[in-house]
Amino acid sequence: MAGRVVLHGMWASPYSKRVELALKAKGIEYEFVEEDLTNKSEALLRFNPVHKKVPVLVHDGKPIAESLVIIEYIDETWKEGPPLLPQDPYERAKVRFWAGFLQQQLFEAVFSVIKTDGEAQAKAVKEVHEKLKVLEEGIKVHEEVLGMKFLDPEKYPRVTSWVKALTELPLVKEATPPSEKLVGLLQFLRARALESAAA
Repeated sequence: MAGRVVLHGMWASPYSKRVELALKAKGIEYEFVEEDLTNKSEALLRFNPVHKKVPVLVHDGKPIAESLVIIEYIDETWKEGPPLLPQDPYERAKVRFWAGFLQQQLFEAVFSVIKTDGEAQAKAVKEVHEKLKVLEEGIKVHEEVLGMKFLDPEKYPRVTSWVKALTELPLVKEATPPSEKLVGLLQFLRARALESAAA
């Protein structure tokens, strides 16, 4: 399916990156509009008036918000290229569950570590470890079902290997922002969050 495709995103957003990877995996040409989340564009606010955040995919003038919804839209709209989600409804539901877990549980817990200090940060770190244990068990089950082993590092071997395998994909390497730029952003966000918590 042809048509103009525009992705409003932010270079460091894992949600935007998720959509970028889906577009690239499907071979879909698109325009990327970098959004300044401290000064949101009128277009972003018009296309996503409910959440007012990235990513937003605009296909032939029609906006679609929320990364998981966008990925489903891409998969259903562009049949060429590799499928992004399993065809089997049960398997597709499991993918949605784990993607939602990563987004709603793990990413939010990690962000809490960045935004806090002291005792609150220690509690947030403990929560991240709990979420990683759940993910670890989920990956263990999938390894048994798929009959494949990833790698075997120390504390979270399956999670670590899963992330390593993903980061080795050419599309992911291409989409990954420079480490020093990402570290700088996270340090800035942490400092700002700690300042506002102290105020």
